[in-house]
Formats: sequence, C-alpha cells, structure tokens
Amino acid sequence: MHLDRLSRRVARAGCATALVLAAHLPAAAEGAATTPLSTCASCDTAALTDADIQTSRQVWHAPGSLPDKPMPVFQGVDMLNLFIVVESGSQHVTVLDGDRFEPLHRFALHRALQGAPRFSPDGRFAYFLSSEGWVTQLDLWNLQAVAEVRAGQDSRSLAISGNGKYLAVANQRPHKLVLLDAELNLLKAHPALNQQRTRSSPILSVHDAAPRRSFVAVLQDVPEIWEISYNPAADDVPIGMIHDFLYKEGAFIPGFLNPRRSVLPEPMGQVFFTPSHHELLGMSRQGGKSQVIHLDVRKTIASLQLSDMPASGAAATWNYRPAPGTPERSVMALPSPGDGLVRLLDLESWATLKTVPMPGPGRLMRSHEGAPHVWMIQAPTSNGAGALQLLDKHKLEHVASIHTDLGKDLAHVAFSRDGRYALASLRERKADGGAVIVFDTATLKEIKRIPMDGPVGAYNLHNQIARPEP
Repeated sequence: MHLDRLSRRVARAGCATALVLAAHLPAAAEGAATTPLSTCASCDTAALTDADIQTSRQVWHAPGSLPDKPMPVFQGVDMLNLFIVVESGSQHVTVLDGDRFEPLHRFALHRALQGAPRFSPDGRFAYFLSSEGWVTQLDLWNLQAVAEVRAGQDSRSLAISGNGKYLAVANQRPHKLVLLDAELNLLKAHPALNQQRTRSSPILSVHDAAPRRSFVAVLQDVPEIWEISYNPAADDVPIGMIHDFLYKEGAFIPGFLNPRRSVLPEPMGQVFFTPSHHELLGMSRQGGKSQVIHLDVRKTIASLQLSDMPASGAAATWNYRPAPGTPERSVMALPSPGDGLVRLLDLESWATLKTVPMPGPGRLMRSHEGAPHVWMIQAPTSNGAGALQLLDKHKLEHVASIHTDLGKDLAHVAFSRDGRYALASLRERKADGGAVIVFDTATLKEIKRIPMDGPVGAYNLHNQIARPEP
C-alpha cells in the first residue's frame, strides 16, 4: 500500500488506529526508523467510554476475505511449532520457524506490548495488547494485520478464551474489564467496583481458566477476585439478598459474561493457578503471605508464608512421582527473587515438599513435559545476569548452570512444541548482541543464536494454546 494512501486512510479513521505494519509496506532496510503507530488524541481522555472503544475499531480484512490456508512460505512448516518473538528494541514481532529456527516474517506493532501474545485454538490468529490499550489481531496464515481496537488507556493483561471466541482486557485506566469477541467487537465493559459499589479499582490481571470455561480477573485495590464465565449455559449469578437459591428467590443476573465474586481478606498481587484451575495461589502485596482460593466455594482454603513474592508468571508446574509405583502428584516451583531459594509445593495438600537452594535468586521458571529439567532465569545481580539454572524434575535438586552472556539480561525462556529445545531471550539491542539462544534440552548445549532486537520472549504457538503463560 502506498504511504500517501495509507496516511489519508488513517486521517479519515478518526479515533481508529494509525497502525502501520511491515506486512503492508515494502521491505525496509535493517535499522530503519519505525513508522509512528497509533494516534488517537480524542480517545486519550480521562475515561475511555464504551462508545470510544466501538469507534476505535478498525478492520483491514473482513472475516472470510483472506485465504483459509497458510501461505506458500509455510510449506513444510509445522504451523503449531512456530514461535512469535517479541522485540522490544524496535517494537516488532518476528515469526520464527520452530524446526529450522529461521525467521519467516517481521511485523511492526505498538510499543510496550504487555505479556505473552494470545492465539486462537487453531493457531491462525494472534492477538497482542499494548500498554496503551490497543488490541491487534494478526492472521499468521496470511501474514496480515486483520483488525484492531482500543480497549483501554493503561492496560496490563490480555486473555483469550479456550474456545477462541472471547477476549478479556484488564485495565489500570479506566477501571474496567473489557470483553471482546474474536473479531474485536465490544461485548461488555464491566466497571471494577467492589460488591457494595462504593470503590473502584484498577484490574491487575486477567487469566483464562479454560477447564472452567471462564476468565479470572484480579482486582488490585479491592479484596476481590472475579470469575466471568464464557459458557452460555452458566448458572445465574446471585446479587444482593437471596432468599432461596433453589427457587431463585432474590436478585440474579445471567452467569454468561458477568462476574461472580470471591471476596477475600485482603487484595491479592500475583496469582498462580493449579493445572485444573479450580484453585489458585494468591500472593499478598504485604510481605510473603499468600492465600489458596478455591473458585468453586469462592473462599480461602489455606494460607502460606513465603519469604518473597515471585514475579507474575514466574512459577512452573509439572507431575512428579516420588518413587516407582507411587501416584503422581502435581508440583509447583516458586522462585524467590530475594534469597535464591525455590520452594516446591505439593498442589494436593499445599505442603512444602522441599526448599531447593539455587546459585542465585530466580526471576522466572519454565518446564515442559518433554524436557527433563525445570529452567530458571537467574535474576540480574552483580555476578548472575546471563545465567540459567536447571532443576531436575525427578530428583528435585539443582543440577546444572548455563552461563551464556555474563552481565547481560536474560528475559525469558520457552520450549519447542516437543520440549527438545529451549529458547532463551537475551534482552539486549541487536547491536549489543541481542538474540534468541537455542539450547538442546538433553545435552544443554547451545546450538544456534538468532540475532534479535531486544527480545523479551519467544512464544511457541502449541505451548501457549495448551498452557498459556501470563
């Protein structure tokens, strides 16, 4: 598309995005300046209204207008073993072949993308959230931007439903949880008010609980967690005074796309889910206190005292068999960013199985059923930046250290579809050695280094669809 025509279309769009994508433009030379992205002055007010959200929606390719199969460039490629690499240095994302580890395409997107991208169940569509609230939909099969909408002004978290039909956006400003359909049409915007509707709160995060067919939202300043069912047959939600649940005597609202509240003793910070998503571990923002909340009874069922609060999405879970012939149990590993310990929790009893000392404090842990170790990124310290620490999933011991680029910042680690390879993101500018580093998970040897500009994460489609990370 010619730039003059694109500029005229953006000017006519009013409150719609001015997104310019690499897929729409001639190939640019390496290091070329990034074209300015969204400009929506009339949207950038104290409160983004529902009308503003609806007006901001821009569609480049209507549903059904693009071919329903991957482009020839993907011939022979396992489409669910693709990686999407988010490059913070130049506000780009790269589509990476997860078998040959070769870049296939590069898109320009909004700055400050938040969290991991979200994918439709078939892997065709990818959704991205910027800190300024823009949700962008890409068609990976056709390498095109499809649609975009502004769902907030200061947004932190995006979730997609397990069936791929709904998205949820957690906003810091305005205090709203915004629900969209898969084509980015506004469905509902729930003000984040407490049960008495006397206080509003930013929304800290939102998560998909696919086994429950619901979203779970964490309110930052109000001691509540919301569960929003995307099951059209969900039970009604009681509000106010209820005289008889059986005969529906009292005030009820439909359970579909409306919040069901769990009222807590205090507001939560980060949350970590069990694999079933029936229970979650909520971390207090004051000290190392934590609560285990059961979403069916909507109450705290256990309390833990932890030495420090892990970062969002830092925990890893896997199945552990203590001895041959004994039942498997689910284990959660929680790294402590302060003291270099990893606490291993039994998710059946919430007892501590073991506390494992590591060479340094952990920032993030990841595991895969096809890999023998849990991989931990060591938090930056005077001698720890650039280190990966490995914990044996069967011995429950620290067994190896990988020092890649001492003094440089590792931001993320992820696995290929089969778990054979681990991809670590070295968050440096490309000129300073920024790269995605590929390791063999059996031999622990580096097998390839793919230059990238400030990569903050490489996200595998299959793994993100099966077990999405924050």
